[in-house]
Amino acid sequence: MAEDKEQEETNEVPEDESTDGDTTDDAANDNAPAEEPAAEAATQPRVAVQVDDSDTTCTYANFCRVTGSPEELIVDFALNPQPMGAPTAPIQIKQRTVMNYYTAKRLLAALQMSVQRHEAVFGVLETDITKRVATK
Repeated sequence: MAEDKEQEETNEVPEDESTDGDTTDDAANDNAPAEEPAAEAATQPRVAVQVDDSDTTCTYANFCRVTGSPEELIVDFALNPQPMGAPTAPIQIKQRTVMNYYTAKRLLAALQMSVQRHEAVFGVLETDITKRVATK
């Protein structure tokens, strides 16, 4: 489900899907110079992915921990009730997402693009909470 939502956000076309609307004559392309893989990917039509989010629950997190193994990445999300200083009580992990590194890389690109768009409109986000509090 997370991967479906990710594909919706990035509008990626899985590599194993063919483009039915491609009517290019293959014989005409035999003598054409080979295109760069990145250029070829840019010319593929984007496919809208339908997602059913009717059974989705929403949670808020201000804490994230990333761990992993050679095959998978594990991302834990939680609410830290004491964001300033060291927490006095253990932080209760409420959501754990496990994904392969390919999905993690696509998620990284989608998040990077979203943060860049946000910062272009609203300004740079300061991630150090002590600096944010000091400037208010």
